[in-house]
Order: sequence, then structure tokens, then C-alpha cells
Amino acid sequence: MKKLMIGNEAVARGLYEGGINLVSSYPGTPSTEITEFLSKYDDIYSEWAPNEKVAMEVAFGASLAGKRSACCMKHVGLNVAADPLFTLSYTGVTGGLVVCVADDPAMHSSQNEQDSRHYAIASKVPMLEPADSAEALAFAKSAFALSEQFDTPVLFRMCTRMAHSQSIVETGDREDFEGIAYEKKPWKYIMTPGNAIKRHPYVEERTKKLTELAENCEYNRVEMGGTELGIITSGTCYQYVKEVFGDSVSILKLGMINPLPVNLIKDFAAKVDRLVIVEELDPIIETHCNNIGVKAEGKSLFSNLGEFSQQTVREVLLGEKPETVSADSPVPVRPPVMCSGCPHRGMFYTLAKNKVTVLGDIGCYTLGSAPPLDALDSTLCMGASVSGIHGFNKASDNCGHTVCVIGDSTFMHSGVTGLINIAYNMSNSTVIVLDNSITGMTGHQQNPTTGYNIKGDPAGKINLEALCRSVGINRVRVVDPYNLEECDKAVKEELAADEPSVIISRRPCVLLKYVKTGKPLKVNSDKCKSCKRCMKLGCPSLSFKDGKAFVDPTLCVGCGVCPQLCPFGAIESEVEE
Repeated sequence: MKKLMIGNEAVARGLYEGGINLVSSYPGTPSTEITEFLSKYDDIYSEWAPNEKVAMEVAFGASLAGKRSACCMKHVGLNVAADPLFTLSYTGVTGGLVVCVADDPAMHSSQNEQDSRHYAIASKVPMLEPADSAEALAFAKSAFALSEQFDTPVLFRMCTRMAHSQSIVETGDREDFEGIAYEKKPWKYIMTPGNAIKRHPYVEERTKKLTELAENCEYNRVEMGGTELGIITSGTCYQYVKEVFGDSVSILKLGMINPLPVNLIKDFAAKVDRLVIVEELDPIIETHCNNIGVKAEGKSLFSNLGEFSQQTVREVLLGEKPETVSADSPVPVRPPVMCSGCPHRGMFYTLAKNKVTVLGDIGCYTLGSAPPLDALDSTLCMGASVSGIHGFNKASDNCGHTVCVIGDSTFMHSGVTGLINIAYNMSNSTVIVLDNSITGMTGHQQNPTTGYNIKGDPAGKINLEALCRSVGINRVRVVDPYNLEECDKAVKEELAADEPSVIISRRPCVLLKYVKTGKPLKVNSDKCKSCKRCMKLGCPSLSFKDGKAFVDPTLCVGCGVCPQLCPFGAIESEVEE
């Protein structure tokens, strides 16, 4: 059956048709939908794991049991899972194991632009990269057999553009994979130094065999056209090249991007007058060409920053700039902001008002760094706020004026270990867990604190208060971030305390379906004195109109935070007609 699919759905369908038995992942844009689509198939097991390292180890366990498995993550998640990945390269697999990783050129929703191809090279495992949804399905389906044939995990690289763009796929039947009987192999799976040193030569030999495969396989193909220009490319860049040049140039399209072929590239280079590499981010293919003695142009022409487009290729290789039309008036900037009624806003207002130093983390609450709140001092990676405040306070005399903030899902991902460090090594640190009862920024996925699994069924639920106390934190309190007085009191008291503490700022995300919003508020213009105190919240529902505060009734959810700021009682409940 033919169907229009985004790349991530096509990957999920390919893994399903390939006989997958288990998928374990941590949500991270742009990879999230792969696992969400897989969870719709009731004949396989799917789950959200606390973090990517756990997810990969769960997938390894299923592979060890002889079943086909996968784990999915974004590029920075692969950093978290790198520890098991590198040793998995040595152990190999029993049942096929596919690791889906989605890069984010241009950082649409990420803190860096890392190129995951480096991980494939460093860990010495094969990596596939499709160029459209049809290839995403086909490559994912065949990845299990590739994994089992070469006794290796397979990295499957997507990117934001590929993950979320649509094209036609043709679905097929699910492969009937019964599994491989478990057999105890301590020499293969117990990676003590004595066993590991014997597995390393196997990895090197496997790389040679995979390189031979790359010379003539289903993933790589030559499309001969004009020979004045030859282009080597892969993934989404292939689409940009085809849209600009069509069949007028010769193209070597690489679908297996590690290991890269040698003779195939040399033969292709010999057939064209000029050779150009079109690849986003780092010069992986270009460096390989240089290493095998093939002269090619690449990053001397193209940037290693951001993502490309048809326009990029056209301007660089043809010198053609498209005609543009300038707007008559400047278009206003629309930066991302916390939603109207966001439960994080009240706590951030409290911290900003008290001029507290705030170490931040990854999630919706990172938006607390934007004006007018300007409430964050740092954001590094998931869990770093909790570990970071410990180091900050150990190295400075600012303990009484510094906190960290972290979301409930991120706390479970990698924040709790930092809290254990605080309790064990005894720093007087205040940790604020912003508990909005969901994994917010990636699209409302469940996590271990919500009480529901990936399918929405009841599941084990972690009690945050009990968890914090169990690791050695005696001072644990819960506040409602809509209550500014309560937040202010809690922050001041915990900062003044002589021991570590945790404040749980708890209110569900206003966008959750079960959350009942209030009626929009309104401003009594006769009472409004234009003091603009309400504007310090940075709520998108609030603006100034004709010199007075104005509440947009189409955005306001009646959270009741802004009336607490108004000294004149000008913000009132909407009167029902």
C-alpha cells in the first residue's frame, strides 16, 4: 500500500516490517516520533526509558536474548549512550540491534550541531543514512539483517529535515522473525580486559568486510549524467542536489556513510572533470576522499555551519541568487516564549525578583532565560544544573543566593545522580524541580514520575518527594507556582537554610488535555495606572494598548498570576454575560 509518511514514521514502519520485537528510547526532537509510531503496533514492546544510556542497554538485553531491537535518540542523546555503544561494537549482537540517532543542523531545538557520523567512525560500527521516506523504510527494514550478518549494532542517522519531511512510501508485510536461541557466550559478552582484547581484532576485520560491502551494496549508487561536474553526497543534501541539477550532473549517492567505500569513490572521481562533496556539518566524506588520494572540493565552498537548502547549492555551485522581494515594513521577531499560563513562569518571576543566580537545564524552562524574566545564568546539558550548582557552591561563597532548576523528566534522566552528589558531598545547594507532570518540550511524552507508560496505561510512578528524601535530602517541600507568595517564602527560607534542600514547583502543563483552564482575565482601565509591573511576567497574553495593560482573551487561561502583581487591583476576572 502506498502512503505519504514523514521520515520518522517511515523509519518506524521499516523497523516494524523488519521484525523488531522491542524499542526503548528517550524522547528528543527530532527523533521522538519514531518511537511514538512504533508504540502504535501492539505486537511489539515499546517504552520510554529514563535516559538514552538505559534505552541502549535495554535494547542490548533484548538483542542478547535473540530478538531484534532498537533504541532512538537525538544527537546529544548519543553522548549519553556512548558508553554502551563503544563496548557494543566489541561484543556485537545476537538479534539485530538498530540505534536511530537524529542530528539537528541549524539547532532548531538543540544546544549544539554535533555530527553523529563521528560516533560511527570512533565506535567502528556501520551507519546508514536515507535520503527520503521510502529509503528510510527500506534501509531500516534491512538494517536488522545487516546487524546480524556482521555481528554489529547499526547506527541509523536521520536529521531534522529528513525526520519531518514527507514523501511516498510503499508499505509491505512484517517479516516473520522468530528470534535466535540464547546461548551463553562469556568470551563474547563479558568484556573484561582479557576478553575485550581478543574482540578488538574482530572489530577491525569486520570494518574491512563492511568496507568491501560498501563498494557494491544497495545503500550506495552512482547516477551518471554530465561529466563536467560530479557530486558526492548523502541524506537530505542529495535531495537539494537533485532539485538543482536533476540529471545534468553525475552523482554518487552514499546511503552507507560508515565505513565509506574506496574503489567506488575512486572510480567515480575518474569519470568526472570536477568533484565536489556536498555534506552538512563536518567534512567527513571530504576527509575520507583526501585520505584515499582523491582530490575533491567541499568545505572550501560550503559552510560547516547550519543546514543547507536548494538555494545554498544553487548559489555555491551555479552562482545564482534567487530574486527576492522585500517587505514594506520590518517583520517583527517572534522568539519562542513560555505559553500563557505556563506553571514555570511564577517560579521564574520569583527568582528574578529576588535576583537569584540560577543554573538552568534543558527543557521548556530554558525559555526562562528570555526577557523580561532573564532568570537563567547557564544551560549546559541534561542534568548539568544539579551537578553544576554543587560545583558552583563548593567553589564560591554565593551559596545563599544560588539555585538550580530542572524539570521532572530531566531530573529522572540525569538530575538525580547530581542530587546524590549534593547529599553525599554535602554542599548547601537548593534544587528546584519544575514538575509539570509531563515531558513538555518534546511533545508531552510520559516519564517515570507521571504514572503512565508510552501507551497511556497505568505504570509505576516515582514519588519525587520520597526519592529526594531517600538519597539524603532532609528539606523537601512542594509549592504551587501560581501562588507567588508561597514561592517567594519557599525560595527565601531554603536559601537561608544551613543544609541542602529541594523545592518541587508542582502544577501540570497548561497544555495537557485534562487541565481545565479558567476564564480569561480582563483589565479595568480605570484602575490601571500603567505601572507595567504585570509586564515583568513576560506572559504572551499581556500587552499594552492605548497606554493601559491589556489581556488578550484569546490567549489568557485565567491562571491568576498577574493579578498578584498589580498593586491597584486592575486585573479582574471576566464578568459572565
